[in-house]
Amino acid sequence: MTQIINKDEVQESSSTKLTIKTADNIDQARLELKRITNRTSGSVQEQAIKIVEEILKDVSEKGDEALREYTSRFDGFLAEKFQVPSDLILKAWEETPKELQNSLLLAKKRIEKFHSLQVPKNITYTGPNGESLGRRWSPVEKAGIYIPGGRAAYPSTVLMNAIPASVAGVNQTIMVSPADSHGELNQTVLAAAHITGINKIFSIGGAQAIGALAFGTESIPKVDVITGPGNIYVTLAKKKVYGKVGIDSLAGPSEILIIADQSAKLEHVASDMLAQSEHDPLASAILITTNKKLAENILSEIERQLINHPRLEICKESISKWGLVVLCDDLETCAKLSDTFAPEHLELLVEDPKELSKRIKNAGAIFMGPWSPEAIGDYLGGPNHTLPTSGTARFAGALGVENFMKNTSIIDFSKEAFNENKNAVVHLANSEGLHSHAESIRIRDSKSC
Repeated sequence: MTQIINKDEVQESSSTKLTIKTADNIDQARLELKRITNRTSGSVQEQAIKIVEEILKDVSEKGDEALREYTSRFDGFLAEKFQVPSDLILKAWEETPKELQNSLLLAKKRIEKFHSLQVPKNITYTGPNGESLGRRWSPVEKAGIYIPGGRAAYPSTVLMNAIPASVAGVNQTIMVSPADSHGELNQTVLAAAHITGINKIFSIGGAQAIGALAFGTESIPKVDVITGPGNIYVTLAKKKVYGKVGIDSLAGPSEILIIADQSAKLEHVASDMLAQSEHDPLASAILITTNKKLAENILSEIERQLINHPRLEICKESISKWGLVVLCDDLETCAKLSDTFAPEHLELLVEDPKELSKRIKNAGAIFMGPWSPEAIGDYLGGPNHTLPTSGTARFAGALGVENFMKNTSIIDFSKEAFNENKNAVVHLANSEGLHSHAESIRIRDSKSC
């Protein structure tokens, strides 16, 4: 039998009371996971789409004028110029405490090393009749990276987006990020940008920033690719401009799924769930376990760790609406449920994580064992922390060097190779009713050349 433990109500106090639901079969657990996957759909998204369409239209038509209007309306300051002066970026780095500087440099080194292994290789094949076939990779000319603001500052996201672009060989990387009500960006965000060599930084956020990167304005250059996470307006704007520019993915709210057995420590599981919940009220933290004692005690441990928590209200809303605990009979069932959800982050807090990982097909990133908490991946593990969400790990993966590159096919046939294959091409063209395709072969027929 599979039991589902979820939160049904939140009291006025800081305590988090969750009740236990029982499911007769695994299908009921899957329904609950589906509800969480679809947590951003519905009327809220429909209203957001209309707002985004209006913003994008204004930015494409009015350029900087529209950017100033929306920055004043949404961010609360009137911007004369959007670009952050280079001396302020350098100053931010110089005023960063030494320990934090060293941490940023360590993270940069690890992320750079891992991503350098991702650079795709060119392919060349020479056939028996002298034809040469190839696939050549090259970087895009300009990349735009979006760094979210609002509830928190994310220097780690600067590293995770700018470093793959740099490793790919992108000529110009442009960063946009929403400023505070004084028109200022977080100093550590600027410090991270400094060490990655970002070319230009603009203090602008939201759907209007995506529009500026996609269309170009008087101040902000049009780019070829846009990457980086954001709120629902940013995500919908990226969806709308795809085709004019490339995008990495359509990131939804963050999520973690933890599979735990009797070896997992209660305090580890609770802290890792809260590490996800503190991101956003829409973040989701899910525990699937074979350990009944863990399932019964996890919520009281979450309550304990929430005492005096600086992001208490965000955590409470996230846990209450999107937190979930499922008790299963065996790890095989846990793995199947995880694959149904296809989590962004998957932690395997089990005795043999390597063996269990072989059963997992759908996950953005897998964190193996008690010494690989998801926070390691967020900051300096090496692999990218920009990952597929909302079930898209079924067909997508992490942001990487390839997102900032494109490939070109090379076809170089000799006369002998042409003659060897010409008849087959004519037959195939005729089968599709494409006369001139076939004729372009016939006109080169060696008998008439």
